[in-house]
Formats: sequence, C-alpha cells, structure tokens
Amino acid sequence: MPEVYLPSRAPHRNVTDSTPFQSASQIPRADGHKSIGFAPTSRYVPVLMNQTSSTPRIQPRIQPPELHLASQPEDASQPARAGFFQPAEQPALALCALGLLGLGVLALVYGDFALVWQPVAPWFPARTALAYLTGATEVVTALALLFRATSRWAVRILFPGVLLWQLLKVPDLFAAPTVEGSYLSSGETAILLAGAWTLFARLADFAPGSRFAFLTAPRALRLARLYFGLWIIPIGLSHIVYHDATVHLIPMWIPNRSFVAYLTGAGQIASGLGLLFNVLPRVAAYGEAAQLWLYTLLIWIPAVVFGPNTDVQAVFGASGARMPWTALLVTWFPAACALAVAQNTPAKSHS
Repeated sequence: MPEVYLPSRAPHRNVTDSTPFQSASQIPRADGHKSIGFAPTSRYVPVLMNQTSSTPRIQPRIQPPELHLASQPEDASQPARAGFFQPAEQPALALCALGLLGLGVLALVYGDFALVWQPVAPWFPARTALAYLTGATEVVTALALLFRATSRWAVRILFPGVLLWQLLKVPDLFAAPTVEGSYLSSGETAILLAGAWTLFARLADFAPGSRFAFLTAPRALRLARLYFGLWIIPIGLSHIVYHDATVHLIPMWIPNRSFVAYLTGAGQIASGLGLLFNVLPRVAAYGEAAQLWLYTLLIWIPAVVFGPNTDVQAVFGASGARMPWTALLVTWFPAACALAVAQNTPAKSHS
C-alpha cells in the first residue's frame, strides 16, 4: 500500500511538555516529503533543540488540588458515630433515671415501698419479697435509661410498670369517690404515667408494623399530654381542700404563706386546663414542671440536708431520715416526668 503524505500540520501537543516543538511539516524525511507523523527520536530531538533559544522556556506544571478528607462534607446517608449515653430527651430522661434509681435504693434499704406510695396492700402474700424485687427492677431500669444501647428496653419496662401502678389506684377511687385525697394519689401516679408514656413513645423504637406502634404515634403523645393535664387538676385542687397542710409545707421565710398555698393550687389547675383546652399548652406544661421542681428545691432538698422542720413534721410525722428522702424522691420523679411531657409539648397543637 503506498504511503500517504499530507500537507504541513501541527501535531497534537502534550500539555505537560515544557518544550515547544515544530509542526510535522518541518520534520524532514529522506525522500523529501513531509510526514504527518513524528520523526524518530534520534532525529526529532536535535531538530527541536536547534529551534529553541539558549534559555529554555519553562512553563509551570499545574498541580492538582490536594484533597483533605476532613474538609469533605459528611455523607448524610452514613449514621453518626454513636455515643455511649442516650442523648435524646435530655435533661428529663436523666432526671427521671435519678429519681427512679433513688426510689429503688430506698426499697432495697427498707424492704418496703415508698411511704406515701403504697401500691400493694399489707395483706398481699410475700409483700416484702415483692418490694425487694420492685426495688431491684427500678435500679436496673434506671441505669438502663441512661445508655443508648439499653434505653429502648428500659422504657419498654418502665411504661407498663407505671401503667400497672396506675391501675392499682383505681380501687381507691371507687372505695372513696368523694375523698379528694383519692384523686390526689391517683394524680401523682398519673404524672408518672404521662411521663413514662412520653419517653416510651420517643425511645421504644418499634417497627412500623408492630402491634405496639400505635402507642408511639404522634396521637399517642397528644393523649399522654391530655392525660397529664386532666390529672394535675385534682392535684391543684388538693392545695385548696387541704389548705392548712399546704401552708405548713411552704417555707416559713416566704411571706403570706396562706395566699401562696391558694396560688400554687390555682396555678396547677390553670396548667391542667391549658393542656386540656389547648391554650398555651407548652407554657402550661412547663409551668407545671417548674412548680414541681420548686417544691423539690425549696422544701425537700432542705429537709434532707437540714432535717424536716416542725411544720413538715406536723404533716408527715417524725420518721427519721426515711421520710425526707422519700418525700424528695416522690416529688423529684414526678417533676422529671412532667418535664418529659413539657419537652414534647408543641406551642399549639393542631391534631
């Protein structure tokens, strides 16, 4: 096949070559024609060298940008690095765990349920053994609430346990339906149930097709808030019905304690109505939680540190260190549960 020769044309240039080169038409062939191809290296290089100046032109190489892994955006599809402790629902979750842990320790120390919370009748067989078992369960559940790997199982134990506790209060309502104290006792447990239900809905992590998934739906959270609001009304009413006892519990350095007793009752009733009728529900929920924490800080922590004063003893009697510690924990735990509800209460519910 005969060779084909084309007119003068510049060959493709390598952008990384720092030396300019001439076109293929300037590369002589032995037969006098000008080839489109490159000359052999032994002939091509001397020709290029003769075409360059004494000072070669050096063009800088373009370096590719360095890639730093730390500067790259994180892939949203990759899960975040898991921590050791459960970060969700804080600080209410940690406060609930501390309150439950304290109640469990008291049950193990005294072999009995809390003084003011006696869910099991004295005639129940093996009552002391049940108290020890309950205390151990409370300690284990409280510790499990704190850790990411175990918190979902902890709330699956806590919620049904408090639900059972609430059901044990029902007979008292039928036995003494006209006694406000029956509703007060049920209301205190109802706060625990509302908080436990809220934590259960947030942390139980059931699959969508699970038979218990309906208990974790947004509607379930609203029902927990309504239940919370319903039962704090009789708690506030007890401050008015048992006005004298409420006055004795208010620190003596607070002026006009009688008025403050009525005010605290009215405040709790207002919080309950706000949640029930969706009037500033978040303010109402946080208002109730704030009241319970004020009782904890102003009444029961000083009673533990300095001992109960004469007014507190007039209400609860003198029973050594057990009474103030019990009173502290049975106020701390509901306050933490109220905070859990408040943290999950929207400014205005549309459901």
